[in-house]
Amino acid sequence: MGDVVALGEDGKQVGVISTINGDANIGFYKELAAADISADDIPVVAFSVGEEELSGLDTSNLVGHLAAWNYFQSADTEANAEFIAAWKAFAGEERVTNDPMEAHYIGFNMWVNAVEAAGTTDVDAVRTAMYGQEFPNLTGGTAVMLPNHHLAKPVLIGEIQADGQFDIISQTAEVPGDAWTDFLPESAKLKSDWKELGCGMYNTETNTCVQLTSNY
Repeated sequence: MGDVVALGEDGKQVGVISTINGDANIGFYKELAAADISADDIPVVAFSVGEEELSGLDTSNLVGHLAAWNYFQSADTEANAEFIAAWKAFAGEERVTNDPMEAHYIGFNMWVNAVEAAGTTDVDAVRTAMYGQEFPNLTGGTAVMLPNHHLAKPVLIGEIQADGQFDIISQTAEVPGDAWTDFLPESAKLKSDWKELGCGMYNTETNTCVQLTSNY
């Protein structure tokens, strides 16, 4: 946390991109509040902190910090309202929803549709039937299963509120999920296409499928 504090010394305008994962976020945000770092001073944009992590925190000191997800509980759609109501009826009124829950909700329903399309639960047949499957997002729009085993989904930016929820300040249309980033030389030449190429690491320069090896 000392490094974060040091970033803002001398009145410099800086921010923090946080890749801290899961429950480790709780300790980070507690230290952030203890250091009296507000979003006005040093805004934090997190890729893995959501409603569930915030539910165990006093978020009054975290208002204004940001998170990037494909879903927030605060999404104002009829489908999301029904999803939230069903979850709270099952788990308790105090429980929250979050992005991984929506991802599993979409994935399971896609799997059901793929099984029905394939007429079997055979893994290979269902996998083939999964490509191109579509199912409504809880935030509006439609998720699509791509040949790289990733989904096309919207990207949302949310601002932490005092009640532990997020105010959605930005939302894109569906963005195709990419298995390999174009911003690293070794990764930019790789392509994932299980439908046509049958490969998750296809080298477009050598036209070969890269096979991962392990010493374990």
